[in-house]
Amino acid sequence: MEKNVECYSGVEYAEQPRKFLWRGEWRSVRRIVAERRTVDGKQFEILDDAGEKFLLAYRSPADCWTIQPFG
Repeated sequence: MEKNVECYSGVEYAEQPRKFLWRGEWRSVRRIVAERRTVDGKQFEILDDAGEKFLLAYRSPADCWTIQPFG
């Protein structure tokens, strides 16, 4: 499986996404706008270094990330 999100992990996995792969280009997370837990894992609404909004979601059961443009 391709790694498409790099994150800081302290006590638990995926505490803070740092960068993500979008259309073949690595982008930095400039700011986390919102964070929430779901039954499947964690979701982060973020702004990237170009000011674009994305929803990064980590699904624990599948051990994978999904990335979607947001807003």
